[in-house]
Parts: sequence; C-alpha cells; structure tokens
Amino acid sequence: MITTAFKQQIIAKLVEAEKASGLTGKRYAIKIGINPAQWSRLKNGELDNVIADSRFITLARLNDLHTGDKLPWRTVETSTYSYIHSLLHTCQQERISVMLCDLADIGKTYAARRYASENKNAVYIDCSQVKSKQLFVRELARQFGSNHTSKYSEVYNDLVYYLNSLQSVIIIVDEAGDLRYDAFLELKALWNATEGNIGWFMLGADGLKATINRSINNKKVGYTEIFRRYGSKFRQITPQGREALDEFKREQVAQVIEANAPKGSDVQKLVKASGHSLTNAYNMIRVMNNQAAQ
Repeated sequence: MITTAFKQQIIAKLVEAEKASGLTGKRYAIKIGINPAQWSRLKNGELDNVIADSRFITLARLNDLHTGDKLPWRTVETSTYSYIHSLLHTCQQERISVMLCDLADIGKTYAARRYASENKNAVYIDCSQVKSKQLFVRELARQFGSNHTSKYSEVYNDLVYYLNSLQSVIIIVDEAGDLRYDAFLELKALWNATEGNIGWFMLGADGLKATINRSINNKKVGYTEIFRRYGSKFRQITPQGREALDEFKREQVAQVIEANAPKGSDVQKLVKASGHSLTNAYNMIRVMNNQAAQ
C-alpha cells in the first residue's frame, strides 16, 4: 500500500527539483511525465485520486528520487568533483563545449549528476539508456519540458528553437561512447543548430576516446567535425604514472569514507579494503550504515 507519507515525500522532492531546474510548472510536468493540471493539484496538497497510487512509485523511479528508507550520502569535494564542477560552470556561463575522457570509478558521473540537479538549465543525459538518434533527441526534449512525443522532425525543431531561446544552458552527455553513429551525427547537428548559444559537456571513459580516434583515422564522416567542436582535445583529471594515479585514487576514497562511514570507523582499514575503488567504498559504507541504523 502506498502511504500518504510516501506520497508527501515524493512530491516534496519533486517540488525541490522543480525549483532547481528553472523550468516552468508546465514544462516540469512534461519532464516528469504527468499532466500539468495534475502536477498543480499535487503541489497544492491533493494527493488522493489525482494520479494512480502506482504512479508515485514510477515518478520516484524515473526521477531517481529516494525517500527516508535511504540514508543520506554526504557529497565530498574530491579532486574529480571540484574539477568537473568548475569545468561545467565555465561551459555553461561561456557557452563552450568540452570533452572529458578519463578512467571509470573516479566519480565523474556523480559530479555531473549533482551539477545538473543543482543548477538551472543544466541537463544530464545518460547515453547508455538512449543510444539511438530518436531516443537521444526525444529524451533531451523531455528533460527540457519540450514536446517529445510528436513527429520526430517537430520534436527536433521545437527543441532547437527552445534551446536557442534560453540563457546559460549546459547539456551534459555522459557515457557518450555508447551512442550509435546516427546519434553522433545528430549530436553534431544539434551543436551546429545551437552554436554559440549553449554549452555542451561530453563525458566518457577510454571507450569514447578510442571510438573517436579510430573513426577519425578511418575518415568516418562526422567525427573530425565533432572532435573539433569539442575543442580538439580530450581533457583528463587523473595524473600520469602508476604511483601518482594510485595516490590520486587513494586520497579520493579516503575523503569519501571519512565523510560517510559510521563514526569511529577505521578509515585507513576501509580504504585498503576498498582497493581504492569508489564503488567498493560506497557499497561497504552503505552496508555499514544500514547495519548501524537497525
């Protein structure tokens, strides 16, 4: 059974996210997938008989919301977090495009998601979930509260028009190496159609770098142009050299563990057990915190 308390938590979190998004109520309703009139009623405290109870779970899932059954996670300004936030801010304010390719498991995605959730006109797209041209553009339109269900040409044109009408926009394209060729070409077209008006931030790991380099060497249409539009440079956070890289990872993991592990934990022991992996550290800490809360 979906309780009133659960519904209230979901709506409260969505209202908070709406304020951060900078979207109008109508556009935000489109983004989260409900009728604007229903969204207005929900915000006014009408929780029963507005949408089906099951829709509250769907809203929470689609918008990556967590209620009181999940312990809070403290964000730590690691080297990765600070670098990405600074770079995203510059891209958004100066309306420039940057490509960052670096190792997995250093906190790139977490930093990008946090930035998008905390800044107006900042949208994060996980390309592993929208690999084709159609899925990518329709998801991008949905995130901006634009028409995303009509004929594709109308969705595309409405999106371009709306993006060019906004100020200080940043689109974060994560897991970009998962995009299919048609989506890469459409990404180039979107860049051309919004040139000088919005910022783009392409994010990926070694696979993205390899794909772009291989495609350029093979003279595959579009990749040289895409690379140039993103500054003709693969930016990187991690240092060169095995020892320097290991220290970089160790320091980040230690910061995260110290901020989030239960009080009195042996930080250095946990750092060693994590193998200097943020994912491992996260999983260990969640288990420890859940056990401590019981």
